[in-house]
Amino acid sequence: MLDILIKNTELITNDESKPLIKDGYIGIKDGCIDFISDSLPENVKAREVIDGKNKIAMPGLVNAHSHSAMTLMRNYADDIALEKWLFDNIFPVEAKLTDKDVYWGTMLGISEMLKSGITAFADMYMFMDEVARAVTETGIKANLCKSPVQFFEDGQLKRLDKSQGTIDYYNSYHNSANGRIKVFVEIHSVYMFNENTLRNAAQLAKQLNTGIHIHLLETLSEVESSKKDYDMTSIEICRETGVLDVPVMAAHCVHLTDGDLRIMKEKRASVVHNPTSNLKLGSGIARVPEMMDMGINVCLGTDGAASNNNLNMFEEMNLAAILHKGVAMNPQLMKAQDVLKMGTVNGARAIGFDDTGILSKGMKADIILVDTDKPHFYPKNNPMSMIVYSAQAADVDTVIVDGNVLVKKREFIHIDEERIKFEVDTLSKRLLGRQP
Repeated sequence: MLDILIKNTELITNDESKPLIKDGYIGIKDGCIDFISDSLPENVKAREVIDGKNKIAMPGLVNAHSHSAMTLMRNYADDIALEKWLFDNIFPVEAKLTDKDVYWGTMLGISEMLKSGITAFADMYMFMDEVARAVTETGIKANLCKSPVQFFEDGQLKRLDKSQGTIDYYNSYHNSANGRIKVFVEIHSVYMFNENTLRNAAQLAKQLNTGIHIHLLETLSEVESSKKDYDMTSIEICRETGVLDVPVMAAHCVHLTDGDLRIMKEKRASVVHNPTSNLKLGSGIARVPEMMDMGINVCLGTDGAASNNNLNMFEEMNLAAILHKGVAMNPQLMKAQDVLKMGTVNGARAIGFDDTGILSKGMKADIILVDTDKPHFYPKNNPMSMIVYSAQAADVDTVIVDGNVLVKKREFIHIDEERIKFEVDTLSKRLLGRQP
């Protein structure tokens, strides 16, 4: 007896042996894919049957870099350079955040991500116990990281090394929620840390046998500050201090030198491309095609909703696909199939989930169904092109994580969306000085 049978659906599998199935079936049992087939096996029974007619079934999207609670600052402090945006606008609001704020902001972010087909995300922020609570309650997967350096205390910007808190967080949450949570060490950036705290964080990650999530070379200002502070690039100081000796998710990586690229390849670091955020903040355009040609694992992220201003991975895939073609004046760059992998299996590997991102027997059943019975999909020529160039977040019909249906016919099964919107709207009035 299967838990779920998905029938009559078109499949994008990410499986090299059979990447597309025109009219297929997916059997789900005990949270995993029991079979993928272009014909229905005999005597199959299931507790729930989902008709996939006029839909594409594909691996869930992976948002490999976000700050989910920053939904609280959506559409606030726009059209400002990153340093002024961060230090003069965002940090003062973040200094006022409470654990309640972060919980509800994260719940809003998760609800937005799930409805747009994201089944796993990576998050770095504050009050990370509340982020773990939200992940546990909603059923999504997440890589959560905890910083050994605390930046705020009593509303003031400070830098306090509290490594034991990171150890306790790892011990409490790594592989919790039935394995849906992974924990990495957070290094916000080389300009917010120093050489000593970089070394300590790297050693901590080694001690815990885990990875690191870090912002790297997002702006030209960071290029200059790294040269001034360390007399080397941010990538070089990370190599020097041991940061790159563990699995690393490096967000942005806009301003890498040729030498930096070689180091990233040698150290097998994953790069998280955030095209919308980088363009909106005027940070620049990462050398993604070169990274991919070198074999660097490149995935995609939305960044926070304060600099995007949404958590829509379909937009990120579309922009990643067309941006680099235009810059290089080469329409053959960034093919749809490769970009789709950036948004799914590449991200899954980067955030520590090796058993998802591909639809094949034995893999976790993290699956979304995209409704293609809409004018902007017709005529239905190429499924991968349809997803990367035509699909919208609102086209996601069904979301399944670990074999559990979380969204069905665009409605949440267990999440109270109206309560979340009410709580967030109330909290943002205090945080941003809006009048009730």
